[in-house]
Amino acid sequence: MRGPLAATRRFKNVLRRPPFRQHVLPTGPRAADHPRPGNEPTMTIARLLAPDRVGCCHRASSKKRVLEDLSELLAGAAPDLTVEEIFTSLLERERLGSTGLGGGVAIPHGRMAGLAEPIGAFVQLREAIPFDAVDDRPVDLLFALLVPEDADEVHLGLLAQLARMFADEAFCARLRQAGSDAELLALLQQWQPPRATA
Repeated sequence: MRGPLAATRRFKNVLRRPPFRQHVLPTGPRAADHPRPGNEPTMTIARLLAPDRVGCCHRASSKKRVLEDLSELLAGAAPDLTVEEIFTSLLERERLGSTGLGGGVAIPHGRMAGLAEPIGAFVQLREAIPFDAVDDRPVDLLFALLVPEDADEVHLGLLAQLARMFADEAFCARLRQAGSDAELLALLQQWQPPRATA
């Protein structure tokens, strides 16, 4: 199965992974785990990013290496957190189940005390790497997300926005074709969720 419906189902499967721990997305068969259009927080994907947290044609040899690299990017926007703390948060979530949604996309994420507001980082890999994704496809587009420890609804709402964005295969193709950090950032900041049709 391909397309937006398949991607949405893969996202829901990621949310159904084992239950909440410290700094890890809470999961379970709750209504909040399946945000509906219109219930998303005012925080948008565009506000999560900055030029120094986007990487084009990035090289990473493994899942662990790319998580370390994403942690370094995120640490630049989180002065009260260390790279090691961020990496541990992302890694703990991966141990519960891969955040690889399928289609070559992954959304590593975590919640952390000491973070003032949600932040994100994005890398487009020069070569895809194994990521234990639900479809076993190697990953080459990764959006890392960190939110404050008590921001449950914001966390889930942002993940829902990201899942819809990456369900757009044409948009993902444009991300893969981008040739610079600036081009990637512009694409990510300009993305808008599709309008519902009657």
